[in-house]
Amino acid sequence: MANRYTTFSKGLNLILDFLLLNLALYAGFVLHHPDLLGENITESYKLDFLLLNLVWFYCASVSKLYEDIFKRDAIPTIRVTLKSLFLYVLIANLLKLSIAQFDLPYIFIIGSFLLFTVLLLLWKTTFLLVRRPTRWSLIKYKRIVVVGAGTIGVDLYNYVKEHKNLGYEVVGFFDDHIPPGRSNKLVLGKVADCLDFVEQNYVDEVFCALPDIAREKIMMLMEESDKRMIRIKLVPDVKNYFKENFMVEMYGHLPILTPRREPLEDKANEIVKRSFDIVFSLLVTVFLLSWFIPLMALIIKLDSPGPVFFKQLRSGKDNRPFYCLKFRSMSVNSDSDSRQASKGDARITRVGAFIRKTSIDELPQFLNVLMGDMSVVGPRPHMLKHTEDYSTMIEKFMVRHFLTPGITGWAQVNGFRGETKDPQYMEKRVQADIWYLENWSFLLDLKIVVLTAWQAIRGDEKAF
Repeated sequence: MANRYTTFSKGLNLILDFLLLNLALYAGFVLHHPDLLGENITESYKLDFLLLNLVWFYCASVSKLYEDIFKRDAIPTIRVTLKSLFLYVLIANLLKLSIAQFDLPYIFIIGSFLLFTVLLLLWKTTFLLVRRPTRWSLIKYKRIVVVGAGTIGVDLYNYVKEHKNLGYEVVGFFDDHIPPGRSNKLVLGKVADCLDFVEQNYVDEVFCALPDIAREKIMMLMEESDKRMIRIKLVPDVKNYFKENFMVEMYGHLPILTPRREPLEDKANEIVKRSFDIVFSLLVTVFLLSWFIPLMALIIKLDSPGPVFFKQLRSGKDNRPFYCLKFRSMSVNSDSDSRQASKGDARITRVGAFIRKTSIDELPQFLNVLMGDMSVVGPRPHMLKHTEDYSTMIEKFMVRHFLTPGITGWAQVNGFRGETKDPQYMEKRVQADIWYLENWSFLLDLKIVVLTAWQAIRGDEKAF
């Protein structure tokens, strides 16, 4: 069933991509010949259209756009789409320069390309959003077995289970010695039985996680796997050296280990992120906040006495405090700096309940972004008391302050927003923030912005 849906989705993507391409090509034709709107396309244009369709098919094939439809994450999907578009426009321009018969005007090439880019990215984004809820159930997983049921083998099993995008399903373990106290329900037999089981049960790959002292068994497995044409991968036992996801750099012959990679430590990435923050916030400020703030000021004042804006000291980058702006959603009270909002909170006003539910109360933070205190995307800033409390309770809590706090973030779009009564809930939020720190990219920021807008449209039960 999974394979059938994968084939269907691949076909759907391919057909719609070509429909959008030809729609864009026809729009380019009309742009150059507006007098021929509704008329048949000329023969010369038909040949050029056919050639450009073949060019797109080649570019999509080279970029592997239609492979791993469900396995590939959203950001790599957009990245490979952009790569295909870049190759497409590059080859189209080379054809115009080198083939006399291919004499499409530049206004046609540029106009159709820009329209195709917009339509294709909108379609891919829609597909990714629709795919999201059922994605993992539609992947055709590779079946694997793990040789070695010790700590390394179990760690591998847990990692594969949590990271479904790897496309693996662990069938079971093979080991000669089951560690005391460990369940053996997944252990399928001895090491010597492994390869026979693989051949008889259509297993795709073998992961060998035996300790170094079992060198003879490891060598036997490697030799026998080659003879039987079975793919095998080795998982070295380095847990005593690498207890974190260290980044390794070579200074000559010296390996230098860094506990985490931080893409935003690169000045070029920092400039890209700050430029996006300024441009995006300026657009929101000019086209929305310029008229929306006076309107909200009137509504808030009519609803309850007090200021329009709520200003609160929160922890910023490098743990420097700053005043975070929000539309006031509560009646004026004395414990706003120590007590979080909760469901059914009596302090929340009638207007406040609505603007909190829709996240409208957060809009003034775009002014914080322009001032440089916040970013559009980043870890949510906490009140100073919460930073003080959680920094002693949760390991690595302060690491999130290496980043500029954001209006929205990776934790928020993954469901970790709102009240944090349970320390384990806050721990998951911190883990999500650190993952964002280590995996930042411009496309990831765009993905988070799109998911935030999608959540605002659907509504979020944790927003109150």
